Amino acid sequence: MRRLFLLTICLLSVGAVCGRNLHVYLIGDSTCATKELAKQNPERGWGQLFRPLFDGSVTVCNHAANGRSTKSFRDEGRWKAVCDELQAGDYVFIQFGHNDQKHDDSTRYAAPAQYAANLRRYVAETREKGAVPVLLTPVVRRRFTGDALDDTHGPYAAAVRRVAAEEGVVLIDAERLTRAWVSSLGDEASKAYYMWVAPGTNPRWPDGRQDNTHFNVRGARTVARMVAAQLPELIPELGSRLKPSDFVVARDGSGDFFSLTEAVAAVPDFCRDTTRILVCEGTYREKIAVPATKRHVVLEGRGAVTVTWDDYAAKTGATGHPLGTSGSSTVYFGGDGWTVRGITFENAAGAVGQAVAVQCLGTDLRFIGCRFLGNQDTLYLYGVGNRDGETVAENACITFDDCYVEGTTDFIFGSAAALFRRCEIRSKADSYITAASTCRGQACGLIFEDCRLTAAEGVARCWLGRPWRDHAQTVFIGCEMGAHILPEGWHDWSKPHAQKTVFYAEYASEGPGAAPRSRVGWSRQLTEKEAQKVVEAFEKRP
Repeated sequence: MRRLFLLTICLLSVGAVCGRNLHVYLIGDSTCATKELAKQNPERGWGQLFRPLFDGSVTVCNHAANGRSTKSFRDEGRWKAVCDELQAGDYVFIQFGHNDQKHDDSTRYAAPAQYAANLRRYVAETREKGAVPVLLTPVVRRRFTGDALDDTHGPYAAAVRRVAAEEGVVLIDAERLTRAWVSSLGDEASKAYYMWVAPGTNPRWPDGRQDNTHFNVRGARTVARMVAAQLPELIPELGSRLKPSDFVVARDGSGDFFSLTEAVAAVPDFCRDTTRILVCEGTYREKIAVPATKRHVVLEGRGAVTVTWDDYAAKTGATGHPLGTSGSSTVYFGGDGWTVRGITFENAAGAVGQAVAVQCLGTDLRFIGCRFLGNQDTLYLYGVGNRDGETVAENACITFDDCYVEGTTDFIFGSAAALFRRCEIRSKADSYITAASTCRGQACGLIFEDCRLTAAEGVARCWLGRPWRDHAQTVFIGCEMGAHILPEGWHDWSKPHAQKTVFYAEYASEGPGAAPRSRVGWSRQLTEKEAQKVVEAFEKRP
């Protein structure tokens, strides 16, 4: 029979449209349900933490509700609401049992035989809609006799297994999975995963709570991932869309943390392995400092994710002194080896002078599909900092792929070596795009390859760059330049001596702002071979 339902799932997967979006409906009781978050409620159902485990092609609709049984879920019209939404190819995960056992409550009680009949009816009606039913046995209660975990679901868990076998339905045996897990922890250690709340530690439960049925965030997270781990074998179509992560950040309570600051703090210090952080859709108002000890991290946004703050250089800090340019940053990336995807970083201070959205202090940083919003000094590529006149053989190296950067004055600046590929660089005012402070002796500074230089309405006079420090290097390769780029292209920041030390160059610029014959005489137009060497110098760095 097991081979039969595995074959059925495989055939469904093969017959499905490749890459189609999938919907997973969860129906069940409080151990799966989404909990409200008032007063810092620490309780979670495993279904609440299930959605972020998949990539964006899977939508999880959690209809599980506190206190419901196979009987009351239907009698209250909850199943009809789900069934009316079902489309062919959807999945329905069915998990009841805790409340069907309640003899004294006629609205919920279902004897084992009736419980099994109720499950069969859910299975049949799911299939009538062309959807795929999945049965789950109930999760265990944390109840020990001595060192042994009690069996509190006996005939009900057995009924789920029997129905799954007889109806040819995929079975995820959550009872056996959670029994092995809780038993391995033992009586005392397992309390850390359930709703055991000490008095005076939580505003939702000021007098404390000792609950052996319901999970806290840690427990729900463990069970959700336990269920997900069965999918590659049992339901390959879903299993192939799992998106592994170590930590999930979500404002709606479906993650391990509510803030990115908490997730960064949880990254192991000096870890050699990669830590993966998923940030779910939302606006996160927080100022984040990633220390040098937090390295080798993949940080990925799901949906529209914005991290925003509004400090600025002239703002008075806690000590009574101005914050300064560096102190204005919304996010500091101080650790090496971060890869960041699909996140918007914003300094929302407005046009108040220097106000940094992101400051990059680490090396081997890579930003993919990110947005950097601000005005003056939006993106600070700090590297080893300003070492004017000093020789620095190696500096931080940073890459930006398919990103968007906007600003007014010097909005891409700093000493690091940085390669921008296929990015949009948008000027919001007549001013300077870059202000490199490349150190003497560096192989390369700022490189823009296949980028688009655009401008806001009314912006008509922008320079490609000016030298913050005398050995500034900035190169544009194969870029499309809007009409806002001035024909002379480059400015010397009223430092004529810098004309002899900077390296400002272009190759194959296109668009109305491309004017190779009108550029200042101390800039360069590169040959194809020279342009290749510039990129190679970045890519072949140690």
